[in-house]
Amino acid sequence: MASLPSSSSSSAVWKTDVFVSFRGEDVRKTFVSHLFCEFDRMGINAFRDDLDLQRGKSISPELIDAIKGSRFAIVVVSRNYAASSWCLDELLKIMECKDTISQTILPIFYEVDPSDVRRQRGSFGEDVESHSDKEKVRKWKEALKKLAAISGEDSRNWRDESKLIKKIVRDISDKLVLTSRDDSKVYDVYRGQGCSNGGDLGNGWSWENYDC
Repeated sequence: MASLPSSSSSSAVWKTDVFVSFRGEDVRKTFVSHLFCEFDRMGINAFRDDLDLQRGKSISPELIDAIKGSRFAIVVVSRNYAASSWCLDELLKIMECKDTISQTILPIFYEVDPSDVRRQRGSFGEDVESHSDKEKVRKWKEALKKLAAISGEDSRNWRDESKLIKKIVRDISDKLVLTSRDDSKVYDVYRGQGCSNGGDLGNGWSWENYDC
């Protein structure tokens, strides 16, 4: 459902509820597989990338569109996440969407210390530094630092992974309900303005196709 015009997401058109950024070799067949199953069970529309999609040196336009079109982004930071330039480029786009269209981000630190992510210490920091494009490395390090400052979940604090997954999905579901209510309020406001202004909302928006 396309979003209505608002101050926080005037250029956003939400095509899916959630985009999940993750390192496939670490968590695709385990944590993320179970996460997607729970999304399905709760009726949440989560973007799934094509397993046969050719992975090049930069993320595809299709994935960029998928990130921009998702209301929420979950970033599953695992041991080998920073070794993938693809994952780090996804993260850059996600952080950009946070700033430009108010996309909500939920970091999941999966078997990694959030402080290692924030400070790029140990093997995690070595993976970041291993990439040859030093300008991108600088941007990736800044994005990781900002990501680690966002309140998220640390899998090491959970003895039962299934409970962690259920909490993540429940939190997303609750936020979707709240944002849907906010959209409804915006709809009511703009609908009223449209009726009083002959259907013209300004900025190219019109309610002429709605029954006032």
